[in-house]
Amino acid sequence: MPVDQDINDQLSDELAQAVICLQGGGIVAFPTETYYGLAVDPFNEKALQALFRLKARDIKKPILVLISATGQLEKLADSIPELYQPLMKDFWPGPLTLIFPGRKNLSPLLTGGTGTIGVRISSNTIAAELCRRWGKPITATSANISGMPPAVCADDVEAIFGSAIDCIVDGGCTPARGCSTIVGIRQSRLQLFRDGQVGFPMILQSLGTVA
Repeated sequence: MPVDQDINDQLSDELAQAVICLQGGGIVAFPTETYYGLAVDPFNEKALQALFRLKARDIKKPILVLISATGQLEKLADSIPELYQPLMKDFWPGPLTLIFPGRKNLSPLLTGGTGTIGVRISSNTIAAELCRRWGKPITATSANISGMPPAVCADDVEAIFGSAIDCIVDGGCTPARGCSTIVGIRQSRLQLFRDGQVGFPMILQSLGTVA
């Protein structure tokens, strides 16, 4: 995915620093099409542990992941359900998270011990560029203390975490129109796990079905 013209030199430098931070096991705050998210290397166990400590998050709650292209699914998903093909075509990039059967090597911190992994491709230019530069999946849990409102702007991130955050990519304020919609498959049928920006009727329409 090419660099958008709106990504100026300062922002490009911040993205370069964010990649260095991820390589070192740090935590990066960055804007998405929903709220600000927190990125770590999902294959770095110590980084995941630090993320959970920072958010005071229950270890039973899984962490959603962003990818830059569908080819990266093979690093996360054991298989790609056929039912997801039209959804990926119609709603990616965008605020639709799909729950895949996870690869056996994924950390239980990432999956919440469920054996599944939630994934999406972000439609936010900065989030997409961070993923592209990093070249691997990144976590995208909301930038907040668990149970508290998520950060909408970079100033919010700093106010919440202060010096505890390793790197902030300032992309201005996010739309804050709600979280991503989360869907998965249960008993061979698509199920809504979390309501969000993409309405479930629209998703079903993409499949040619009705609620």
